Amino acid sequence: MIDLLAMHKHFLGAHMKKGGTAVDFTMGNGHDTLYLCESVGDEGHVYAFDIQEQAIVNTEKLLRDSGCPLNWTLIHDSHANVLNYINQPICAGIFNLGWLPGADRQVTTRRESTAAAVEAALGLLDSDGILLIAVYPGHEEGRLEGEMLEARLSKVSRYDMSVSKLQIINSPLSPYFYAAERK
Repeated sequence: MIDLLAMHKHFLGAHMKKGGTAVDFTMGNGHDTLYLCESVGDEGHVYAFDIQEQAIVNTEKLLRDSGCPLNWTLIHDSHANVLNYINQPICAGIFNLGWLPGADRQVTTRRESTAAAVEAALGLLDSDGILLIAVYPGHEEGRLEGEMLEARLSKVSRYDMSVSKLQIINSPLSPYFYAAERK
């Protein structure tokens, strides 16, 4: 059976660059942030965003406890404000939409902020960069975010980027993800 998290890392691996800049647009508990930090190495840098203080606390603890290099900046702000913090091209960006695992499920990513953040992320992608967006359609806002992303990403010029969707089609409430790769 396909492991979507393993596929995420497979897609990312081909685009990660030592010394590159990467962004975790939804840091959550920090697992994607840690993966990005390890992938870009000491000479690279990772920015991670979350609106919940608990995500910052959890991620900082994970990064410090893992011995991760100090190549990260944790930002307590909406991912929609990414351009206030980053102005250089990124080799990779990750969105893991939905809610913070183990926290209040009423606090979720929202279409409005996700749309603004994805738009900014597409503009920040370096040549041969990748943007991965995991969608969780098992709740109403997740379903609506997925529909919004499908409409937006289907309009990206195929001459600029390749946009793919990986979904288990016989399990419609299972998570799926988009991969946008700049040519």
